[in-house]
Amino acid sequence: MKILVPIKRVVDANVRVRVKSDRTGVELANIKMAMNPFCEIAVEEAIRLQEAGAAKEIVAVSVGGPQCQDILRTALAMGADRAILVETDGETQPLGVAKALQTIAAREKPDLIILGKQAIDDDNNQTGQMLAALLGWAQGTFASKVERAEGGLRVTREVDGGLETLMLKLPAVVTTDLRLNEPRYVKLPNIMKARKKPLEVLKAADLGVDLTPRLKVLKVDEPAARVGGIKVESVPDLVHRLRNEKKVI
Repeated sequence: MKILVPIKRVVDANVRVRVKSDRTGVELANIKMAMNPFCEIAVEEAIRLQEAGAAKEIVAVSVGGPQCQDILRTALAMGADRAILVETDGETQPLGVAKALQTIAAREKPDLIILGKQAIDDDNNQTGQMLAALLGWAQGTFASKVERAEGGLRVTREVDGGLETLMLKLPAVVTTDLRLNEPRYVKLPNIMKARKKPLEVLKAADLGVDLTPRLKVLKVDEPAARVGGIKVESVPDLVHRLRNEKKVI
C-alpha cells in the first residue's frame, strides 16, 4: 500500500497569536512556524501502518511557499520516504489545495491518503472531504483508530453519539482526530538523514491547478475580553441575580 500524507505549515501551537494592527490577518513576521498538529498525527499513523507491514511507501506533500520545505523535512525525519512541494506564492484555501492534491494523487496513484481533519490556523475542516469528493474515493473522517482489514481499512471515527466504525474499500481518504495517536519525537540522527531524502518541488502553475482564492477575509478581530465572575452569598441570592439581572430564568 502506498500512502500520501498532505501536511500544512502553520503558526506553532505554543505561540500566542496576535492580530495585525490593520485587522487584515494574524501577525506572521518573526513568528515560529511548525507542522500542523493534526498533520503530525497523520504522518505518525502512516508510519505506524508502514511499520506494521501494511504500507511500502510514504510520500509527504505540502502546498504553499518555499518555507514549507521545513515541515516536509520534519515529515521525512519522522519516517516518510520522500516529499513533494507544490510551490505557490499566493494564499491557499481548501478547494485549491484539494485540487492540487487531486493532481498529485493522479500522478502518484496512492492507495490511501491520510491527512489532518483540520488546520489550527483556519479551522476549516474541509480539505479532506473536498479531496475525497473530487477523487470519488471512500472517506473516513475524524478517525480515532485505523486498522488494516481484508479488502481495505477499518476506521473508527468519533461522532456526537460516541464511536462509529466504517469499512472502507481502497483507495480511500482518511482524516485524523487528536486521539488517533501520539506523534513520535524526532531525534537528531533522523533529522540529519532526512536531508538526504528526495524532496521534489513542483510549480502549481505547471500542474495546471487553479489556486485562486474563492473566499475573502473582511477583517480579523481578537475575541472579546472575558468579564470576571462574581461570588454570591447564598442560593436565594443566586436565583435572584439570574432572574432579575441576567433574565435567564
